[in-house]
Amino acid sequence: MRIAVIGSKGLPPHQGGIEHHCAEIYPRIVAAGHSVDLYARSSYNPNMARAISYKGVRVITVPSIRLRGVDALACSGLSAAIAALKRPQGRPYDIIHFHALGPSLFTPLPKLFSSAKILTTCHGLDWQRAKWGNFSSSVIKTGEQTAVRFADHLVVVSEALRDYFYKTYGKEATYIENAPVAYAHSDRHFLYGHSLGLTPQKYMVFVGRLVPEKRVDLLLKTFQRLRPKGWKLVLVGDKSDTDSFTAELLQLADNNPNIVFTGELQGPLLAEIVRGAGLFVLPSDVEGLPLALLEAMQENIPAVVSDIAVHRQMVGIDRGLTFKTGSLNDFQDRLGWAVMHPRQMSQMADRAGVYVRSHHNWETITRKYIHLYESLLPMRVSARSPQKIGSKRL
Repeated sequence: MRIAVIGSKGLPPHQGGIEHHCAEIYPRIVAAGHSVDLYARSSYNPNMARAISYKGVRVITVPSIRLRGVDALACSGLSAAIAALKRPQGRPYDIIHFHALGPSLFTPLPKLFSSAKILTTCHGLDWQRAKWGNFSSSVIKTGEQTAVRFADHLVVVSEALRDYFYKTYGKEATYIENAPVAYAHSDRHFLYGHSLGLTPQKYMVFVGRLVPEKRVDLLLKTFQRLRPKGWKLVLVGDKSDTDSFTAELLQLADNNPNIVFTGELQGPLLAEIVRGAGLFVLPSDVEGLPLALLEAMQENIPAVVSDIAVHRQMVGIDRGLTFKTGSLNDFQDRLGWAVMHPRQMSQMADRAGVYVRSHHNWETITRKYIHLYESLLPMRVSARSPQKIGSKRL
């Protein structure tokens, strides 16, 4: 099969769930004997050549505009037009796969001008995110409606999203879960953590972009009110088009020496900080399927999260604690309980680790995507799937 991917910022992955998702799935699809072209934004890596190879995936850089709210749409529209007309190996793409709702605004282009089957994977209801104004949210919402109308198939990353599309549009979607990225090896001596003034198991960590819908503001208010003795709060993540919100967070932190902003971390440093944490906290109002939480659960880190539907799906009734979304008082109560009951939290974390390793792995997810692609194509195309997933080490 010849597959085009639109909607990812690019590869290799940095911060961003879709980029990590693509980095795990598409090299495995290539290893199974298929070809994949991923269309990337020039703004994601300005020094990238016109086309590079990432673990067998051909990454094609498309011109984009460094302007909030315009960059993604401009690149996605141009990518969709190119993919609709492109003839890799002398033949059109078999599959054109859009990721996220905003880029899906352009699903009609390949639908009208190519024979490819069109898929959209919804990673979250992005129009709900607080960082977008009314106009941008309406554009993303239109992308959602366009995907429902023009995509040959819709994929979602959580059961809550599947329910949403059925209840809202009467549209059946296929649920294909995400999986955590395996953390790098980390320093067992905890040298980076010590350099930040941290003690293993005596800090809570948040990992994610510092954007309003993640509710880092609520986390800071809760920590400042709770002030757990001997504990620190570590915020791992970079801003995302939200300078004013970042300034608000710094004001809420109020130079408290027990609150640490690390900026974005990757590789061994990220692994060290998450593995050393006593608690992982995620108070979001909106999520698709948060990979950061899956990664922490995979590492058996106790979790305290908001009770949005996808979090309830992930932690169940005995794999972590939930609090009422947006409630400062309930968050304080649950976080205080977690700090005072490490043994019970550790037991929940052990169950969470078993759950993630059993239900969220990339080999299974890749097989599901290949099966879905093949089910949409004529037999003469889908029959070309010779290599077993997992038979080639990536």
